[in-house]
Amino acid sequence: MRPLVAVIGRRADSVPILRFSATLAAEAICEAVHAAGGEPAVLHGPAADPCAGLAERLERFDGLLLPGGADLGPDRYGQEPHPLTTAVVAFQDDLDLATARAMVEVGLPSLAVCRGMQVLNVALGGTLHQHVTEDGVAHHDSVHEVDVAPGSRLRSIVGAARIDVSSYHHQALDVVAPDLVVTARSDDGVVEAVEHRTADVVAVQWHPEDLHATSATDAALFADLVERAQKRMVSR
Repeated sequence: MRPLVAVIGRRADSVPILRFSATLAAEAICEAVHAAGGEPAVLHGPAADPCAGLAERLERFDGLLLPGGADLGPDRYGQEPHPLTTAVVAFQDDLDLATARAMVEVGLPSLAVCRGMQVLNVALGGTLHQHVTEDGVAHHDSVHEVDVAPGSRLRSIVGAARIDVSSYHHQALDVVAPDLVVTARSDDGVVEAVEHRTADVVAVQWHPEDLHATSATDAALFADLVERAQKRMVSR
């Protein structure tokens, strides 16, 4: 039996093939989870109260993936908006921040991707750079290299000290939350991965779903999530 992995849904006001708004998940994310042996299931946030009973709902899953998306509202970490901070969705911020806190509370095996890592950091008390000035490393729509910290969980997952990653972001971690440890950086010093000190959470700034079918290190992140979820499923 495949372990059930919650993929936090994204609210869209309209979708061409539907008559109404929709809760969606990226096809590449679902494909990557499924290819690794998991069963992806989109978690819906009820419009009236997206955070209601969230911890209890998450208990039903074996693992969780907190995906990428739009910019996180800077008011969530005590800053005024930068001119290039755009497309903030308050509903999504509420749901994702509550999910990040709940997955730590529940002890759910989790992988956070891009915005997901930023949300995790803010949920636990960290802050963000609202716009990264690209200095020698192209972070927006590029493939670049990152250095993986020795002794980290990430190093044990990807099995390499330096890896190529598919990058698509203009915001990044600034002050790192006390409960998180930096496990990878790009050549310009941007934080590229973190892990929780005690909870079963790994987070990366890049998009491993982009290249999971051809990149062994990206596929390894999903295989690791599913393996952790499988252990939770068996132990229950």
